[in-house]
Order: sequence, then C-alpha cells, then structure tokens
Amino acid sequence: MTTNGRISVRKTYKLYIGGQFPRSESGRSYVVNAADGTPLANAVRGSRKDVRDAVRAARSAFPGWAARTAMNRGQIIYRVAELLEGRRGQLVEEVAAAEGSDGAEVSVDRAIDRLVWYAGWADKISQVLGTVNPVGASYFDFSIPEPTGVVGVIAPEASSLLGLVSRLAPVIVSGNTCVVLASEARPLPAVTLCEILATSDVPGGVINLITGRRAELVPWLAAHMDVNAIDAWGVPADLRAGLEEAAVENMKRIARPPRGGLDAFDWLDDGRAQRPEYIASFLEVKTVWHPIGM
Repeated sequence: MTTNGRISVRKTYKLYIGGQFPRSESGRSYVVNAADGTPLANAVRGSRKDVRDAVRAARSAFPGWAARTAMNRGQIIYRVAELLEGRRGQLVEEVAAAEGSDGAEVSVDRAIDRLVWYAGWADKISQVLGTVNPVGASYFDFSIPEPTGVVGVIAPEASSLLGLVSRLAPVIVSGNTCVVLASEARPLPAVTLCEILATSDVPGGVINLITGRRAELVPWLAAHMDVNAIDAWGVPADLRAGLEEAAVENMKRIARPPRGGLDAFDWLDDGRAQRPEYIASFLEVKTVWHPIGM
C-alpha cells in the first residue's frame, strides 16, 4: 500500500525469448530475495523447453545480426547504453536491492560505460584480428574474423548487472547471438535489462534470457547441439566438469573464467573486466585465398 492509499502495482518478471516476454511453459517460479533476505519477487523457473525455444530464436536471428555492418552493430549497442542511462535510477534501485546499497550507483554507471566501450570496438576488432598473410605464390591470402554463431552465456552470480553486461557485450558486438542464463539468486536486474533491450534497436532473438535454477539449466544449454560456444564464467564449480563433457559433443568453444575464479574478481577493474580478447573468444578466423591478376 502506498502513502496515497493506492495499492502498488507489483512488477511481473518473465523470460525474454525472441523479443517477447513469455512465462515458462512449466508454470514454475521461485522466490527471489533481497540482499537482506527480504522477499522481492517471484522469478520464472525456466525449463528445458524454454532453453530450446531460446536457442531456436537465437539461431533464427543470427544470419541477420551477423550480416549487419560492424558500424551499425556499434550504433545499436551504443543506443542500449543510452537507454540504460535513461533508466539509471530504476536500475540502481534493483541492483541495490539485489546486492546491497554499497556500490550500486557505481556498478550501474560502469555497466553503461562498458556498453559504450564495446560499442566502440565493433568496427575495429576485425582490423586488429584480421590480416593479409605473406605467401610464396601469386595469391592474396586474407585472414578474416567471423562470428561463431549462437553462444550460451552463464552470467556471473554475484554481479547481477555489471557482470552480465561485461560478458554479454563482447559476445554480441561481433555478430553472435546468445542465450543468457541469468544470475539465479539475483536475476531481477537482468530482466529489467531485457525490458530495455525490447525498446531498443536490438533485433528480437539476438539476446534471449532464461531465469531459473543453474543446476537444471546449465546441462541443457551445454548439451544443446545448436549452441556453438559457451561463456562459462558464471558456471558454479560443481557444474563445470559436466558442462565440459556435454560441450565436447559438438566441439563447442568454451570461454573459461580467470584463474582463481570470480570470488575475488573486481568487475570495476577496467583493465581486467573489459578487454578486446574477450571479443576474440567468440570469433572464428576464416582464411581466404584469391589469385592475383586476371
């Protein structure tokens, strides 16, 4: 109940698949608590079918997103940063509730800045990683980076927004599409981020978000044969071996967390948390030969 006698309109948190906000086909949910243990909301408990639907949406969106010019992708990601700036107050409140009030403003501001930083790399990473190779014959030999395809992103558990943005941005900036498993304990800022994406220029299906239990969702995502790579930074230690075994079946690329894990990882450290190498983790280098002359 609000101070003026109105009953407050509670927010409903849903999945984000193919640009839409469906509920899980399972009908399940779970309680999300604030940092102090107070119940905040019910989040959707995603199912195996939700993962399949999200992968299908990501695969459908991949050709169009990969075909866009690098400059256009950079513009779109920059636009997302603009929209986050416009809803900064709401995001600060949600991050503060999820993680505690200390540092929430700095975390949100850095998430916005990180999107801008990766947007700037959109039309530069190809020049950094691509090359013209010297060959002893009458040919041009070009090495060209191309997006890997559909990437499964297991978001970091502790950093509900900044950690997610830090791992999501390098995946999509080069033309990949993705299925994100949000933080299990702190998923609400991620859902709000998707509400912002839905009003942006990011095409539906480029980013898809599933909330729910990691123990259920990680094996299904890792084993899906239409997922080409996995960002495993947010995978709990007890699920890592199973993920690696499942990923072998179709030779998925795996981006592993830094040595020592994320317990002491500082997401505010720009030198470690944002790097062009993270973009390269989800690129394939294609080599093309072309005859010189006629």
